[in-house]
Amino acid sequence: MTNLETIEKVKNSLYPILTFLFIIIFWQLTVEFLEIPQYILPTPIDIVKVFFIDYQNLYMHATVTIFEAVIGFIVSITLSLIIGVLMDFVGIVKKCLYPLTLVTQMIPTITIAPLLMIWFGFGTMPKVLMVTLTCFFPILISFVDGIENIDRDYLNLFKTMKAGKLSTFIHLKFPMSLDKLFSGLKISSTYAVMAATVAEWLGGTKGLGVYMVRSKSAYALDKVFASTILVVIFSLIFVGIIQMIRKIVFKHRLSN
Repeated sequence: MTNLETIEKVKNSLYPILTFLFIIIFWQLTVEFLEIPQYILPTPIDIVKVFFIDYQNLYMHATVTIFEAVIGFIVSITLSLIIGVLMDFVGIVKKCLYPLTLVTQMIPTITIAPLLMIWFGFGTMPKVLMVTLTCFFPILISFVDGIENIDRDYLNLFKTMKAGKLSTFIHLKFPMSLDKLFSGLKISSTYAVMAATVAEWLGGTKGLGVYMVRSKSAYALDKVFASTILVVIFSLIFVGIIQMIRKIVFKHRLSN
């Protein structure tokens, strides 16, 4: 990367940062000038104070939400890969399951969560299932789409080499579908923490969703904003981890 490209990259990064800082300063000054009560709109300073004053509660609830999001995300990846492989190897599986997966995405998330609470209680299980159901579809669709959109010339080449289904999948289909798969993982990673939080809203004793509901009931909007910021930060971390893994995987592929 040349010096000019580096300078341009830094300049492009500064625009959103400066815009964000302007919004924060404007928000702080507006609330102070208009003397808006904290229970209606807290200032950014009030929100930052929560991270220091109530950090123990935030930490405890955040660890629960992260655990649910991580487990649910891992389960959704595992299921997506298994079902995606089955769809490729057994045509009837795709004919049976693919339309159903599309239909399930038309069901609002807010209607699924209460059912999971009734069936599985108010513990960790329904939250993990909620994350799994939310993240499963984008990963599966991206994976299947990646497998199906491989250049026919490559497939014909493997056929002329008399490669079997398993060999074709391992050496051609799976590597060629990785780009699409990581796109699905990136999309789903933004949903994981949010899905766990939504499930906690509707029932539970721990988690950022529970913390939000309790704070809202007490009109402690500074705590609501603080927990929302944590959800955003954790989601960005999830996306960052997926991006990092993607770079490592593709770097390894190029080196080979």
